[in-house]
Amino acid sequence: MKALSAALRNPVATAFAGFVILSGGAQAQVQVLGPQSPPAQAASEAEPAAGPASACASDAFTIAQMNWPSAAILAHIHANILTEEFGCTVRLVPGDPESTLSSMSTTRQPAAAPEIWASRYPEIWNGALRAQSLRAAGDTYSGGPLEAWFVPGYVKANNPALQNAGDLIDHWRVFAQEGAQTARFISCPSDWACALITEKMLGAFGLDDRFEIVTPEDRLALDRLLTDAVTQGEPVVSYYWQPNGLIDRLELEPLGMGGLDSAAAQCMALAGCVPFGPSSYAPDTVVIALAEWVFTDANEIAAYFGRAVMPVTEMNALLAWQAENEAGIEETAAHFIETRQDLWQQWVDADR
Repeated sequence: MKALSAALRNPVATAFAGFVILSGGAQAQVQVLGPQSPPAQAASEAEPAAGPASACASDAFTIAQMNWPSAAILAHIHANILTEEFGCTVRLVPGDPESTLSSMSTTRQPAAAPEIWASRYPEIWNGALRAQSLRAAGDTYSGGPLEAWFVPGYVKANNPALQNAGDLIDHWRVFAQEGAQTARFISCPSDWACALITEKMLGAFGLDDRFEIVTPEDRLALDRLLTDAVTQGEPVVSYYWQPNGLIDRLELEPLGMGGLDSAAAQCMALAGCVPFGPSSYAPDTVVIALAEWVFTDANEIAAYFGRAVMPVTEMNALLAWQAENEAGIEETAAHFIETRQDLWQQWVDADR
């Protein structure tokens, strides 16, 4: 197992976007227009704006730096690559999702926002799409659910038939103390939406009589419960989310949550509703958002962002490295550039 000495050293450095974990639950429908489906007028009538010969078609290509670690790291990674590989002048601008989307819609700036949780802001996102002021270049992350139930890797290795949430009905004793009639399931703090959803999900999978829910007081307590269990080699199952450095440090693996039943997922998010069956957590739409002019005036850069999908396991590992080394955002981005050229060079070279 990887060293756990820094597991609780810097919880802020590995924090997920607070607006995501607090919102949780079934997400509103969002439209995602990619580069393959441009707005009707943009593809045929837009003319490149006169300006610098730079591939970025701008004297200062602006990238939104959000205030949570993964998004901030991505902003610096892309700024470095655009500067060194495409010869662009890049400026990072601070932002939050709502103000960034509104600004992109009204002022065409910033030019890029590498990690936008569009399903958290469907009205703003869909309105900007209808106004043809921005759209998605592609997904921010690939490979794996963003919300799920997680177990340590050694639990799966010792119980090969335990791969999915539905398998817990036959394997609940793995997580129970000897002679106990119930096992322990670590949920999330009671004021997070996932607490209600997870409780109902356990019932929908027929597990509410088999598991006693442990509700941590806050995020730090949740991380401590998981870290203590893994440090002692105990079987443990918990709600968690990614990207997140703790996933990498504790070598946690998601259980398959089955398919999405939209009606059941919506019901799980409502206090007075009882779902008729199980469902996975409602998936989030997490995209690299670009101002529309990037597709028309800087299509080489738009194509780059379309390829720049970060495997979520890579971001987990990067956030873990940041915490273990007490590194800043810029240092963490530079570490990725230095050590993972094999990955980011694919973003740069595919169509050049």
